[in-house]
Amino acid sequence: MDKVRIGIIGCGGIANSKHLPALSQLPDVELCAFCDIVEERAVKAAAEYGAPGAKVFVDYRKLLELDLDVVHVLTPNKQHSFITVDALESGKHVMCEKPMAINSAEAKKMLDAAKRTGKKLTIGYQNRYRANSWYLKKLCEAGELGEVYYARAQAVRRRAVPTWGVFLDEENQGGGPLIDIGTHALDLTLWEMDNYEPAMVVGQTFRKLADTENAANAWGSWDPKKFTVEDSAFGFVRMKNGAIISLEASWALNTLLVDEAKTILCGDKAGADMIGEGDALRINGEKFSRLYTTVPDLAMNSGAAFFEGVGAGKPHEIEARMWIDHVKDDTKPLIVKPEQAYVVTQILEAIYQSSKTGQPVFF
Repeated sequence: MDKVRIGIIGCGGIANSKHLPALSQLPDVELCAFCDIVEERAVKAAAEYGAPGAKVFVDYRKLLELDLDVVHVLTPNKQHSFITVDALESGKHVMCEKPMAINSAEAKKMLDAAKRTGKKLTIGYQNRYRANSWYLKKLCEAGELGEVYYARAQAVRRRAVPTWGVFLDEENQGGGPLIDIGTHALDLTLWEMDNYEPAMVVGQTFRKLADTENAANAWGSWDPKKFTVEDSAFGFVRMKNGAIISLEASWALNTLLVDEAKTILCGDKAGADMIGEGDALRINGEKFSRLYTTVPDLAMNSGAAFFEGVGAGKPHEIEARMWIDHVKDDTKPLIVKPEQAYVVTQILEAIYQSSKTGQPVFF
């Protein structure tokens, strides 16, 4: 195909901040259709990013009747599963924004639909495309860290509660910071370790600061009456090979140790961490009876060298380019496989379940 014809379902914040700016830069893409339950948002997106004659809908099923190659599902979490399944069944490839779904049963429906239809499905975990993420992945694949037996996945904010949209609504989102930003940290950690076989999960969610009136917050005070999800969550995952992962996620927590979508890996040959601003990465170990710490220079070319034929760009731009390349050519890699995202959803769901029951969840 010369041009990949794309339909956008959901024209809110994530569409306008990530997907539409990235896709609009690609010369082999046509943004042909836009859908949102708030028609004005779809009209605005079509006017700014749409190809000539782009169509606007309020019912996603009408959009799926069009002759499109790809659909991006950018709706609240609750809608990810059934819209994705319908899109796959209508013959479209699908990029669904993270998390895959609000629970593993819904995610399994998506995975099964992709297998049944033979259509391509990926999930929007753009932090894999950062320069430090990709470099660390290469180190892990080369065995530089050895066996990674302990990892820490971090998505900790001190006071940065999203107050817009449906972020605070448990029914529509399935949870709070754990499913919103914890999902990025967990995905990144599992991918670096290349370990997708959990054995046991235990966890606890908290809602300790959500009722604070006139709270200090990066995006203005939240409404405690609308804050129906957790404000922090913590999980412990034991993998089948004995490795363990500690997961920390918060929108509001009394701590100065904040970092988001980062991982710490400890192997029997070396360790690595992403502590620090931006694309921070440190490698530590022991050689010749001396401890060492090295900091790779990742500033040059912004990671372009790690993505052959893709070129430089921000993580969401590289994500879009590599996704469209894969749609057009099966020999190009699919970086985020739906089977991997399904395991992320299983673990997140297990943490929520463990918190409710007070018991570990076994796989």
